Amino acid sequence: MAFTVSSSMNNGIAQVALVGELDGSVAGRFKDAVEEAAAWNPRRLVLLLQELTYMSSAGLRVLVFARQKMGAHVDLYLVAPQESVQETIEMTGFDQSCIIVDTYDADVIEAF
Repeated sequence: MAFTVSSSMNNGIAQVALVGELDGSVAGRFKDAVEEAAAWNPRRLVLLLQELTYMSSAGLRVLVFARQKMGAHVDLYLVAPQESVQETIEMTGFDQSCIIVDTYDADVIEAF
């Protein structure tokens, strides 16, 4: 499956949607989207992962970059990662640096 990434900003919340397989050949596109989102100075970064079917270590490195680029004051949400993607995140301990949720709940994510 081809990889696509799209980003948007609304009410201080940057969203980045990842679709397909995230490996080393496309990780730079994900990093570019994170840098674009960081330039918006969001209060939250939400990664929509429900359609991400695979994430390599290169993708995980960009997650770590996102956490560092946003800083501790920006909440990082991972929404609906598929089981294999979530296992990768948990095996590395990155789940301690973000908030993993099953669905996008606007009452929680968009709350001030």
